[in-house]
Order: sequence, then structure tokens, then C-alpha cells
Amino acid sequence: MIVYGIPNCNTVKKARTWLEENGFNPEFHDFKKKGITAGKLNEWCAVFGWEQVLNKKGTTWKGLSPEIQKNVTDQKTAVEVLLQNTSAIKRPVIELEGRPVLISFNEDQYAAVLKQG
Repeated sequence: MIVYGIPNCNTVKKARTWLEENGFNPEFHDFKKKGITAGKLNEWCAVFGWEQVLNKKGTTWKGLSPEIQKNVTDQKTAVEVLLQNTSAIKRPVIELEGRPVLISFNEDQYAAVLKQG
């Protein structure tokens, strides 16, 4: 299991705490330090949809110029913006056995997906 995010994000902290309290010991990928690839972002978009991967509620998105914001109209343009502004990626993203399975944090959703066996 890999948790992608940034360590000082409250949602990432909640998710990591829940995972630890429920017996999971995931690897953590800090995409501020380790970066993220277009391939990985496209993989996440294929599973969750680019509209979910791009966090339009966060301060990073809100801080982008109106021109940049209005030019994000599809997965390709979203990925381009996310590569330059990794803090605009919805987080955390949880991968299990190399597949993205969860985005953001919802305790019920985590329990349903991760406690299946």
C-alpha cells in the first residue's frame, strides 16, 4: 500500500492515522519531495476522473490565475496544471497492489474498501 500526499495536509494526517489505527503500515510518497509523473496522474484520472484528482476547493487552485483556471477543460490540461502545482492534487491517493483505490479520506469508504478480507 502506498499513500500519496503531503505530510502537513490535515486530510492526509487523518487518513494515515486511520490506516495505522486499523493495522495498515503503508509506504508514504510525499509528492512535494519525490514529485509525481504525468503517467501516475493519468492513471489516477482514469480511475477517479480528472475532476476528482484536481482539487478545486483548495487554496492552490484558488491562487491560480483565472486564465489558467479557465484553460483546464479536460484531463490533458488538468494533468499539465497538476504537474506544475502538485498541491492542487486531491489527497491522499491510496494505491493497493499498484492500483489506485481511494482518493481523499472518508472513514466509511476506507473501511469498506480496505477491510474486505
